[in-house]
Amino acid sequence: MRLRVEFTTEPFDLDEAPAHAVVAREVVQGAGLDAVDVGPFGNTAEGGADRILTAVDSLLRKTLASGATRVSLQLNVIGEDAP
Repeated sequence: MRLRVEFTTEPFDLDEAPAHAVVAREVVQGAGLDAVDVGPFGNTAEGGADRILTAVDSLLRKTLASGATRVSLQLNVIGEDAP
């Protein structure tokens, strides 16, 4: 199964990326996911279910430990992995 996760971390700071936002970017970029798009107002990544779910677990734990007060995410099934 292929999944897409879209997420944001808060609180926002438009002047400088907060520590939790930097950690979120590091987690998704280092997780071996497909189609990672990191932006100032939202982030998306696609990949196999195991990799996405592992990345989401790490994302939640690490961003909260780095000062996030809210993590909003949406997870969608986008297809099946090729055999």
